[in-house]
Amino acid sequence: MKPRIQILISVFFFLLLAGLFALAQEAKPGVLTAAELKKAVPDNYFFRGQSATVQIRNSGGLRVAGGKLVIFALVDTSGYAHDVAEKYEGLLITETKVNIGGSEVGPGQYGFGFNADGKFRVMNVAAADLLAVDIKSDDNLKRPVPLILKEEGGEYRLYKGKKYVVVKAE
Repeated sequence: MKPRIQILISVFFFLLLAGLFALAQEAKPGVLTAAELKKAVPDNYFFRGQSATVQIRNSGGLRVAGGKLVIFALVDTSGYAHDVAEKYEGLLITETKVNIGGSEVGPGQYGFGFNADGKFRVMNVAAADLLAVDIKSDDNLKRPVPLILKEEGGEYRLYKGKKYVVVKAE
């Protein structure tokens, strides 16, 4: 009997260590790296009846608890009608609820834009507005880029140049 108990105890500890190792390997919440974005961001994105090329170099994302992702990326809107192109600049794909500038949107796939009227808009794939929030400006930002998601003071900011909105995910 004693050898059986030793084997069972050994198997139990092996499984326990394997489980702990798997938990340690789970990616931590935070901003996605360039390599992670390359794996997660699609090459093309469907919005308002067309498929547009995604600018992976102008993308940002974050991982939240449980490994769920939130991804933003600019797209090539040159083939879109003027009324759509003036509002739509990029994609938002989220696997969790996201609060943007104080307004919430559920899991799904959306279009977004930093618009000339000072609003950040999120639209469904038919280009209907779901939310519009005020854009903030960070005049102290050094080297603004077309699009980036950064952690600033415990919050996530989606920047387009010096303009930004605060993003919070569950």
